[in-house]
Amino acid sequence: MAAETQTELTTVYQVKGMTCGHCEGAVSGEISALPGVTSVTAVAKTGEVTVVSVAPLDREAVRAAVDEAGYELV
Repeated sequence: MAAETQTELTTVYQVKGMTCGHCEGAVSGEISALPGVTSVTAVAKTGEVTVVSVAPLDREAVRAAVDEAGYELV
């Protein structure tokens, strides 16, 4: 019997206001808590946050998580 594999989806968001590693961690932590998220990589220098998830994420849920961290989803 073959193992079932699930395709992951990678989405890149633009976040305004990140300036340092602490910012990256705050944004990553909040987005990581969303259901279905398997990894988050935030880069303050570019403002890009790359999110890998098992299904498409609701943009408003991502916006709320970024807001909770104190930053703005562009």
